[in-house]
Amino acid sequence: MPRSPLAERLTAQALSGEPLRSPEAVAERLLAVQGQDPRGARLAVRARTAGVTAADVDRALSEERSLLITWLNRETLHLVRSEDYPLLQQLTTPPLQTSAQRRLRQEGVDEKDVERAVRIIEKALADEGPQTRVQLRARLERKKVPTAGQALIHLLFLVAVRGIAVRGPMVGKEHAYALVRDWLGEPVEIDREKALAELARRYLAGHGPADDRDLARWAGLPLRDARAGLAAIASELEQRPDGLVDLAKRAPAEPLPPPRLLGAYDPLLLGWTSREEIVGPHRILVTNNGLFRPFALVKGRAVARWGLSGGKVTIEHLGKVTKKDAAALEEDARRVLEYLGS
Repeated sequence: MPRSPLAERLTAQALSGEPLRSPEAVAERLLAVQGQDPRGARLAVRARTAGVTAADVDRALSEERSLLITWLNRETLHLVRSEDYPLLQQLTTPPLQTSAQRRLRQEGVDEKDVERAVRIIEKALADEGPQTRVQLRARLERKKVPTAGQALIHLLFLVAVRGIAVRGPMVGKEHAYALVRDWLGEPVEIDREKALAELARRYLAGHGPADDRDLARWAGLPLRDARAGLAAIASELEQRPDGLVDLAKRAPAEPLPPPRLLGAYDPLLLGWTSREEIVGPHRILVTNNGLFRPFALVKGRAVARWGLSGGKVTIEHLGKVTKKDAAALEEDARRVLEYLGS
């Protein structure tokens, strides 16, 4: 009978075994962490590190410029290392540009105004440095560019997927947008075939074992691209009896992790075509509109959902949990507050 990939995946995800030591190490291991929920992205770092706080993530974004957040992969925001940005931006964003244009038409922004908005945003960032969404909205409205409804966010999305701007520094509690060339330096062109190979290699480092469909879904790429990337590194792979592949030199899986609270949109639920082994009967953790709730992990399975309000963590168990595991989750809740500085 084929062995379950759960233990190997938890180890690849840095949830089992020796914790990582920095936010950058988490982004390196996972390649991209879904980041439209700011707290969720920071909690993904917490769950995989020791001796790190949310302030370290903000420092990496604002001061060290070693991390950034931008639209990549599945048409959503991701936290990535700055040095991995060229790989993911050039591979995964071309299809997103068409989507951005279509959505802007739906919002009533014609092609002329779209291109005018792109020039206005680029000039504002070049002249004044990083700008918040509120500042950019004001600039566009002064120039009579439509920003109502979802128009502004789709304009910012287009500027990002074209490789003009990224979310860089934190200004208070808000991400400011910065020009790529100012924030990161001039873009580096990549060789597409080599990039697909590197994508497959890096994906498996943080998600293996997996298959071509898992990679295609995670990256938001056509299946043919996922297969090309895996074929390019075939000599580095182990073919498993269950049809999955993994890096051949992978260290053995670590024991399952201790009880732990994971944030919204944790990478553990987003890396493969199926999350059934983690979620099991608790499908309420992922809603029909794509909302991924914070959840508690015990013995590699989701057992509870949780929330944070008023400086207090509340845990709602979805099934039977031993007193020992429940106590461990309460202790981890204390560590969540400490990490966030609440």
